[in-house]
Amino acid sequence: MVPVYAYFGPAGTFTEMALDAVLRRRGEASTATKIAVSNPPAVIDLIRSGGADFGCVPIESSLEGAVPATMDALSPSAGLPRVQAYAEAALDISFTVAAATPMDPADVRTVAAYPVAAGQVRRSIEELFPRAEVVVATSNSGAARDVAEGRADAAVTTAAAARMHELATLADSVADSDDAVTRFLLLGPAGPPPEPTGADRTSVILDLPNTPGSLVAAMNEFAMRGIDLTRIESRPVGPGQYRFYLDARGHVRDAAVGEALRALHRSAERVVFLGSWPVDPQLAVTTAATPPDHTESREWFHRLLSGEL
Repeated sequence: MVPVYAYFGPAGTFTEMALDAVLRRRGEASTATKIAVSNPPAVIDLIRSGGADFGCVPIESSLEGAVPATMDALSPSAGLPRVQAYAEAALDISFTVAAATPMDPADVRTVAAYPVAAGQVRRSIEELFPRAEVVVATSNSGAARDVAEGRADAAVTTAAAARMHELATLADSVADSDDAVTRFLLLGPAGPPPEPTGADRTSVILDLPNTPGSLVAAMNEFAMRGIDLTRIESRPVGPGQYRFYLDARGHVRDAAVGEALRALHRSAERVVFLGSWPVDPQLAVTTAATPPDHTESREWFHRLLSGEL
């Protein structure tokens, strides 16, 4: 059966490009069925309902931080099944600014942009189109559609979406930073994680007791075992209440990581395992450190129990 992959669309978004990169790595680029979905929560809902086997969503921008819509949807409400990450893709991000026809930058009054994209090109748009106002688009590809249908003068979009809607390029390779990167996750139903590769990432969502020091205690479960946390985010869940998202170097099958998760399960109100998966090759150099190997101490303990020592 051909697997169905949902992605945050429409066609021509960076998310589709990220999905294509993952499919090439999995050897499924020519066989997979792709369906575009209107927003990241809808992608996740489709996985939970069985309407798609997998889904691709943005999770983090190096300039704007985490994608709130994705983060909130990843945490399952009561009775909903858990989704899990199996792979990631990191893309260097720069944008094309396009209009329906060639026009003078001084004549551009409205620029359609997806909010995450707008944050990544804010300074550049102010310099290129000093008289323009940024208006919200539903996606990077949706911004191009807004221009094609007359709702904006120009769009912050992808080169593919600009071609798809037959727009004229006003500026290319637009970004406020030369090293802007956005990370995407390939999600699916809960299941066994991929085998460890030596360059892996493990992610959890924590609901912690509303007591002093609970977050410090949770992070210390990783620190005391020599595990590096690569991301710590919080999202509000009510007045004065927060949910925490932690990414760590290593794989759940690494003894140190497994120990940390078991300790968190004992102390947290809820632990949602988001998965262990290989780090994108583009990021593997910066995430190469792995948790310490506990093999020697584990063997010593077994010898101790058996009376060999």
